[in-house]
Amino acid sequence: MTGPARVALVTGAAQGIGRAIAETLADRGAAVGVGDVNLDGAAEVADGIRRAGGRVAVIPFDVTDRASVHAGLVAINRELGPVDILVNNVGWDELVAFLDSDEDFWERVIALNLTSTVRVTHAVLPGMLEQKWGRIVNISSDAGRVGSVVEPLYSAAKGAVITFSKSVARDVARAGVTVNTVCPGVTDTPALREVAAARPGVIDGMTRAVPMRRAGQPAEVAAAVAFFASEEASYITGQTLSVSGGLTMV
Repeated sequence: MTGPARVALVTGAAQGIGRAIAETLADRGAAVGVGDVNLDGAAEVADGIRRAGGRVAVIPFDVTDRASVHAGLVAINRELGPVDILVNNVGWDELVAFLDSDEDFWERVIALNLTSTVRVTHAVLPGMLEQKWGRIVNISSDAGRVGSVVEPLYSAAKGAVITFSKSVARDVARAGVTVNTVCPGVTDTPALREVAAARPGVIDGMTRAVPMRRAGQPAEVAAAVAFFASEEASYITGQTLSVSGGLTMV
């Protein structure tokens, strides 16, 4: 990551894709706030970054709670400085047929996959506008581009993340702030392994639909995020990039 040292906040950074993003941004020179409600996992990630020579802080961060978000921003400002790079990575789903789901499930899916992105962006963006530089990278999903069997609410929420990102990108384009979206496909994470354990054969079915015939690795998603967060991506905004082995080609 060329240019001055930047401060990055990664939500949901205690494991999986979020962990890989935090580690990659740190490796490329950013100071990283490891934001999560899983403080033990966040501390493990932070320890690894620290041992590698990076600047890092564990940031208690509950994206479903406005007070927690604002307290987290106070903490990262105190520990590392103002946020230059925001990666809205938190997401959650369970494979449930639509007619077997209920409103509590719908609300949880939307809260963790859409409202969280809106809330954290709303809190961080004023500081970026004030300093006239910022990178926001939102993690959506290829399910948000084409839909997914037994994931209708997740697909809807992730699709909304894409259009939200484009709308904010248009609004702040002249202020030195870019907003882009990365859409992972089937990715080898702890969450995916939990799905595989509960529903044998589902992951094989998913990977058969991928032209590369394999699941992605978190580091492959993180590389795309790091590019969008870089100085080199200064003329790229409002874009959506799939990291999915060719699952979608649009």
